[in-house]
Amino acid sequence: MNPPCREWVQRPRDPEAEQRLIEAGIDPLLARLYAARGLADPDQLDQRSHALEPPDRLAGMSAAVEVLTRALEQGRTVCIVGDFDCDGATSTALAVTALEAMAGRVTYVVPDRFRFGYGLTPAIVEEAASTVAPHVLVTVDNGISSEGGIAEAQERGMEVVVTDHHLPPGSLPPADAIVNPNQPDCAFPSKSAAGVGVIFYVMAGLRARLRQADWFRRQGLEEPRLGDLLDLVAVGTVADVVPLDRNNRVLVRQGLERLRAGQARPGLRALMEVAGREPRHIQAQDLGFVVGPRLNAAGRLEDMSLGIRCLLAEDEATARRCAEELDQLNSQRRSLEATMHDDALEGLASDPSLAERQGVCLFRRDWHPGIVGLVASRIKERLHRPVIAFAPDEYGGLKGSGRSVPGVHMRDALARLAMDEPGLVSRFGGHAMAAGLTVPYEALEAFQEAFDRAVARIAAPEALTPRLETDGSLDLAELTLDKAELLARGGPWGTGFPAPLFRGGFRVMRQQLVGDRHLKMWLAPEGAETAKVEAIYFGAAVDGEPLATSWIEALYHLEVNVFRNRRRLQLRIVEAVGE
Repeated sequence: MNPPCREWVQRPRDPEAEQRLIEAGIDPLLARLYAARGLADPDQLDQRSHALEPPDRLAGMSAAVEVLTRALEQGRTVCIVGDFDCDGATSTALAVTALEAMAGRVTYVVPDRFRFGYGLTPAIVEEAASTVAPHVLVTVDNGISSEGGIAEAQERGMEVVVTDHHLPPGSLPPADAIVNPNQPDCAFPSKSAAGVGVIFYVMAGLRARLRQADWFRRQGLEEPRLGDLLDLVAVGTVADVVPLDRNNRVLVRQGLERLRAGQARPGLRALMEVAGREPRHIQAQDLGFVVGPRLNAAGRLEDMSLGIRCLLAEDEATARRCAEELDQLNSQRRSLEATMHDDALEGLASDPSLAERQGVCLFRRDWHPGIVGLVASRIKERLHRPVIAFAPDEYGGLKGSGRSVPGVHMRDALARLAMDEPGLVSRFGGHAMAAGLTVPYEALEAFQEAFDRAVARIAAPEALTPRLETDGSLDLAELTLDKAELLARGGPWGTGFPAPLFRGGFRVMRQQLVGDRHLKMWLAPEGAETAKVEAIYFGAAVDGEPLATSWIEALYHLEVNVFRNRRRLQLRIVEAVGE
């Protein structure tokens, strides 16, 4: 076996915080994990819905609610303008569902990354005007950088409410209302809210205003239960890979509880079924690796209309048909991604200097623009460098999607580059870990050099050192199904609140090839070599061969494997080194 390509370091933790959590009745293993993730107060672990931050802390909430209240009272048409990813799809479905429940006249336009590009562009405003003739446009998961589109809408007599979570430009666009926790002077503490979380809060603020005005009684309506929408919030939040701060963990936990209780909307149930996932056992990671990719496949390869229809489906048959189509699209996406990933690896092998850059750019003329973000993400994981992958767009330029590493703010790097090198970037937007951009075709080589310099200026050396943070070792008494169940309940785990990753030594007792590249293993933990634990090591079988070692030092997740309603302990190995 080759040595690990990343440095293994143990997460530091505050022993005083750990002790406070234990004294509050938290299991010692969980207390240790929580303390290593910065939790010190037991109250931070309250994940009931009442622990959510109140809507009125969001700047712009009052103005947004005023526009929407007036639209409902006057019977005006509200059009939702979404984004072409999972966050945008769930945001759109949530806004449509909530406004319909409040007796609103609501419709939506389907974003198409190939025809319109990202955000509220003048072209999509024209599309909305010609197809649904709205009085009010509400952006979800976009709009904060859409000055041109907002001006176009207002010239046509529309009011515009922007709900977004991406970082704003230097000056805010002239919308009638902007709700974005990252805009200046916003006191809302959850700056990591996803787009679907922001529109959920706007709908909560609108419901509160309508309740005060006795709207629901006057309309003969039952007041909508916004908690029913938290399944959408959970999916969009996890799939958008935003940090799971305290507020996001509450939103995701509440949504997961609905999913596990069989209370999800038909579209989400159907997506879990076609993926072979049992809702009762669904975890946050399943939303990111199972549900999210199937919804995203529509926006990557075609347009997001199919994904939105799936989420809005009211009957099981329609939901199932949509989910099956999305599953087929996802299979196509996987095939394209695998080919493009192989292309990227070939490029790195033919030009080793690429991997030595601070910021890496990749390009092929035959790449699909909807898949480049996935390629950038996989190469970023391999090199531990910010990576931007490019494909040709339909206008003769290049469309790029970038992914970064902790400690290198992707949007800040692009903003610095655009300021220092005018003309190299046509447009860009995003946040710390991901961004999208367009670059003139003839400027690619100059952009590559400028991006490398921009990353070098803002990145500390340790930020570009490949490393995996672990939670140390487990005692033999902790290698049990009960502890794995405890960890499953102790989440949700995800970005910014990583799933526990442990380190340990094992004797390899048996190996079995699964598929072409994966290994099912039976391991004896160090110090108890007669005991056996099952493990799965994805992608470990090089050329279809098992590991040529009888001993491994491994990093692993402690998980529950559910098969035919039987629950067993399983280690999911992330990385290992042999003798």
